[in-house]
Amino acid sequence: MKLSSREVNGVVVLEPKGNIMGGPDATLLHEKLHEYIKQNKKKIVIDLSKVEWMNSTGLGILISGLSTLRNNGGELKLANVTDKIQSLLAITKLVTVFETFDSIDEAVASFK
Repeated sequence: MKLSSREVNGVVVLEPKGNIMGGPDATLLHEKLHEYIKQNKKKIVIDLSKVEWMNSTGLGILISGLSTLRNNGGELKLANVTDKIQSLLAITKLVTVFETFDSIDEAVASFK
């Protein structure tokens, strides 16, 4: 997995690319989130449009990120969720846990 980031209207947009399968991916995302929390940037959107596949460990990484941000007064939202990942979220009932949006703009606008 490769991970790039940018800011849109004060919201950090993380853009993973490839497969999210755990191992180094978990460490990379976890470290990035902690960097942003230290900088008091606690509004995060993860753009999943370029993620080809995610396994259960990948879902765990997202859940961990959500928990980390919420525990620090922040919020994590998902944008551009692909059909594959949407079905994974539905099967695991995580659709009720994550706020998902069809575009980055919608996700960014959802922050108050």
